[in-house]
Amino acid sequence: MSLIQRSHGKEQPYWPAGPFKIRLPFIHYRWEMPEMIQGFFMFVVGLAMIPLLETYLGMPYEAALAFTFVAGLCYILPSLLGVPLVPGWITPAIPVVLLYLKGFEPGPEAIKALFALQIEVSLIFLFLGVTRLGSKLVDFIPNSLKSGVIIGAGMAAMMGELKFGGRIDATPISLIVGSIVSAYILFSLSFKNVIEGNALAKKIANFGMVPGMIIAMIVGWSVGEYPLPDIQWGITQPDFALMFQYLTFTVGFPGWDVFLLAIPTALIAYVIAFGDIIVGFTLVKRVDHIRDDEKIEENVDRVHLVTAIRNAIHAFFAPWPGLAGPLWTAAHATVAERYAMGRKSMDSIYSGGGTFWISGLLALFALPLVTVFKPVLPIALSLTLILTAYICIMVGMEQLKDSTERGVAGIVAVTLAMPDPKSTVYAVVIGLVLYFLIERPRLLGKHNAKDNVIFGGEDDENLATVKSEKS
Repeated sequence: MSLIQRSHGKEQPYWPAGPFKIRLPFIHYRWEMPEMIQGFFMFVVGLAMIPLLETYLGMPYEAALAFTFVAGLCYILPSLLGVPLVPGWITPAIPVVLLYLKGFEPGPEAIKALFALQIEVSLIFLFLGVTRLGSKLVDFIPNSLKSGVIIGAGMAAMMGELKFGGRIDATPISLIVGSIVSAYILFSLSFKNVIEGNALAKKIANFGMVPGMIIAMIVGWSVGEYPLPDIQWGITQPDFALMFQYLTFTVGFPGWDVFLLAIPTALIAYVIAFGDIIVGFTLVKRVDHIRDDEKIEENVDRVHLVTAIRNAIHAFFAPWPGLAGPLWTAAHATVAERYAMGRKSMDSIYSGGGTFWISGLLALFALPLVTVFKPVLPIALSLTLILTAYICIMVGMEQLKDSTERGVAGIVAVTLAMPDPKSTVYAVVIGLVLYFLIERPRLLGKHNAKDNVIFGGEDDENLATVKSEKS
């Protein structure tokens, strides 16, 4: 229960704070037990960033672990400040970021380079949020380009797992079994029918990705794909003093040449993150019409502002190769699916996301949890990427209205998924060119509904109608 109750059909209670709406657990929303349990498991995905911090920034495990605590604090900001999305990384941008970091020596130089990149990402989000251009972009960008970026990001995530030498080669059994179980629980129509008449199935569904991850871990340990954990007891002790040796306050700030080198990567990261925002609010819309008891505000500008704050905190206190993204697609989909089950299952979209990441932050202090999951960190990351791929492709396809848009979006998606650091730039340019050359009935000037002549499939009837009107 919460101290302040929401009236039926109203927005979840909050304290106004400028552009933000502050919501606290137990005061503005209730504590959700299923999300708490998920948080105690899924926090391990954040720990999967530690190997990248060690490799590309040259820091020891203890300092990298301290970075994850800073990330944990940043994860709780969106629900705290009024964003209904479950945050995460800009995951599809990670290969591009790592390629950028390979140009710098691990240690002070790489730290400076990552600081420059992350502060630029923060400034992009801040500018678009303050000017409110971020919300205008949602309507301004062609639908085919938006959907193509979303689908392409999903394809890139999937290809990263399936490529030769990837995790599917090293741990095929545990990864395939975990992916099948997770996908069945989250998306299967037959499982949804089982839930309606089976209390146990409904309880399993409440935990989203967790059952699939647990089964993948057990299978991985059973078949020897992962070593058994060395469980330790006590409280996690990240070395915050050592962490400061790997911040720009200690190693120094980058020069202007580094800032210039970071600009293309920052722009690519924003384009991908913008696609995440669209996916996030699309998932919200998919379930919002089912729940008439809560009005969910879709404020894209607030998402930009909160994401800017998170990236700025990371830049100064924990440079993060995954960057701070507006959406953890798989986790947000899990919350949205349970939200659709009704108010008894989840009081508010904010109570689900807020409970999830507060629990994840608390789990970082539990040394037994950190040590038991340490050998199987790749499983959590892989399941996240695979489910993200499915959701991105599903949502992107849903947004396409006709065959012409589907064709353009397909070309954009394939271009974006290419293993090239400039593929995102190419995809955006190609998408815009194809939009003007193929989709627009008139290259210049305004056009009306009669100009929208689409060829193929179910649109042939529209073509015949337009022809008869013109004649």
